[in-house]
Amino acid sequence: MNVDSAHKSPWEIAEVVFGIPFLISIGMQFLAPFSLPQGILIQALIPIGIAFVITGIGLIVSARREFARYGQPTDPGHPTSKVVKSGVFSISRNPLYLASIFLVLGIALTLNILWTIVLLLFSTIICIYVLIIPEEQYLIAKFGEEYREYIRSVHRWLGRKRKTSK
Repeated sequence: MNVDSAHKSPWEIAEVVFGIPFLISIGMQFLAPFSLPQGILIQALIPIGIAFVITGIGLIVSARREFARYGQPTDPGHPTSKVVKSGVFSISRNPLYLASIFLVLGIALTLNILWTIVLLLFSTIICIYVLIIPEEQYLIAKFGEEYREYIRSVHRWLGRKRKTSK
């Protein structure tokens, strides 16, 4: 494997993996509306959706700041020179992709577009296979045991792993 970067195509980015299905879901909503009926549940989902959007934005800002602090690119098509394990990366190996999920989910809940949630599941699966797994392979090839230890200590999406005694 070439260890210059994890991704070779400019299309292998979160904006495409999550953005195109999101736009398709909006089109599907116009063609075949799929929403929850109006009522108290919808009113409750709006602030929940807004909270997801705010959380997603917070993750993006935090992750980008941490990358900048270590002089690392945020574009997955560029090589990295360090494994960033601090800040938001101490609780998620993929905070930018998690942020994308939170943003799209938040918009879906706020606007009551269930098609977006359906296609978000598809986007997340594509994200794992097109973005995350190649990045993990790249980082293992480039950093070896340092990245393997990071995998053993921090979950892919959210949370730290418990240390097991031997």
